[in-house]
Amino acid sequence: MKDEEPYLLDDPDRLKALAHPMRRRMLTHLNVHGPATSTTLGELLGAKTGTTSYHLRQLEKYGFIEEIPERSTGRERWWRRARTPRDMRLPTPDQVAPEDQAVLEEFHRVGYEEDRLLFERFPAAYRADPAWARGSRGLARLTKQELDAFYEEYIALLMRYHRPAEETPPDARPVYVRFFTLPADDD
Repeated sequence: MKDEEPYLLDDPDRLKALAHPMRRRMLTHLNVHGPATSTTLGELLGAKTGTTSYHLRQLEKYGFIEEIPERSTGRERWWRRARTPRDMRLPTPDQVAPEDQAVLEEFHRVGYEEDRLLFERFPAAYRADPAWARGSRGLARLTKQELDAFYEEYIALLMRYHRPAEETPPDARPVYVRFFTLPADDD
């Protein structure tokens, strides 16, 4: 895929659509396992079909998923992840209107909870298959400009290995990748 400019996800309504835990779990399922119906997602997530249908419509409204018309029949609608920008970035708090700060904070809160759960799964995943569960820890002394460059190089590397499910080799697996930095001298 050709390089694309980063997409700033600064629309509060789109952020709000992604800040809901069930919608995020739906998107994760569609990303990892491919297309699904509202019924399938409801069974997997322990929710009623009406609830999953509502959340799917919200995700569709903001362009995160799309119906697969050739696979849908009657009342059974199949959904897939829409082609969204691969390099989607969040606004910084100063890029969000004061009245929308709570939406950005909720988006982060839900995401950090997902990350915490993944972090808790890591030791068991590592014991089961260390070739697929990798971790790294480090400390670097960087200027703000160097940290910016490091982050951009990390994103470029991630984008180099990102590809749609239909373009992956048969032995490829979806893997969660997380990156964060924080000052070490603030504690």
